[in-house]
Amino acid sequence: MNNKAIIAMSGGVDSSVASFLMQEQGYELLGVTLALIDSDSQDIEDAKKVADRLGFSHTVLDFKDEFRKEVITRFINAYENLETPNPCVFCNRFIKFGKLVDYGIDMGYSHIATGHYAQIEEHNGRYLLKKGKDHSKDQSYVLYSLSQKQLSYTKFPMGSMSKAEAREIAEENNFINARKKDSQDICFVRDGDYAGFIERYLGKTYPRGPFVDFDGNVLGTHKGLIHYTVGQRKGLGLALPKPMYVCKLSGEDNSVILGDNIDLFSTTLDAHDINLIATDKLNTQIRAEVKVRYSQKAQPATVWQTDSDRLHIEFNEPQRAITAGQAVVMYDGDTVIGGGTICKRDL
Repeated sequence: MNNKAIIAMSGGVDSSVASFLMQEQGYELLGVTLALIDSDSQDIEDAKKVADRLGFSHTVLDFKDEFRKEVITRFINAYENLETPNPCVFCNRFIKFGKLVDYGIDMGYSHIATGHYAQIEEHNGRYLLKKGKDHSKDQSYVLYSLSQKQLSYTKFPMGSMSKAEAREIAEENNFINARKKDSQDICFVRDGDYAGFIERYLGKTYPRGPFVDFDGNVLGTHKGLIHYTVGQRKGLGLALPKPMYVCKLSGEDNSVILGDNIDLFSTTLDAHDINLIATDKLNTQIRAEVKVRYSQKAQPATVWQTDSDRLHIEFNEPQRAITAGQAVVMYDGDTVIGGGTICKRDL
């Protein structure tokens, strides 16, 4: 196997430091920035300047059409199906480690590398995905869908590093993006208004309907189901005698059901569209630590694989706002067992 590798460069500090580390390991690099949306120009320029400084070539791959199909369309479809998606999972699965890995293989490169804070280890011929050493920056949650082929081809040089150490390396090398802020929002919804983006993208609006409580009492009028997600309290536009939260979205009668905080807690979930990394199949029930959102601390649970593409999970303690469309990821310590997409549940 040769020592030629592609480094995926987003224009941020993490992928820039990753390129420096790959060079230190002796790899001959090609910097690749993926053009995914129309406002990528500054990020592309920042990536190119870092590549120039380190002395390797840089190119741009236009994946805008693929990104619209595999990420934006899935994102919109999920909202229209009354789910709350995680588009970063789509992007990693279909673009960064789908299209880009295929490109690298076709071009004869031995590996691709990215700036993700995660680790890959080979054990008995199987590639394992593990949390990054800096748990505060760990990104394994959004990488659970990677296949064995993708993991075998991928390097995560930032996996053993902290963010502070990355900034220090960037400063020492005078990278233009050494103090560049991390992106906090979904790249194609910079203002955070997901519903507004969908309405503008599709050129349509969604019908208003009633806010109701569990007894069917009408509490007000909502502005379209895609504007709400399970667990939401702010932005309802209602004057209520007590705090109330979105507990369910009903497509049958176009209603948003509100309830108390306690109504958001559940001990079970089902997931589909699953991907297992640590094993091919769960032949028996297992104990695991499980996350139902990126920012959550993993919680103890029992997991069953109920068929080829279905998991059933029961938590030791009730979990708040388990939301259809989000990723659920299972861990054995720092090792990712696998994950899937949370299915809708009945209240």
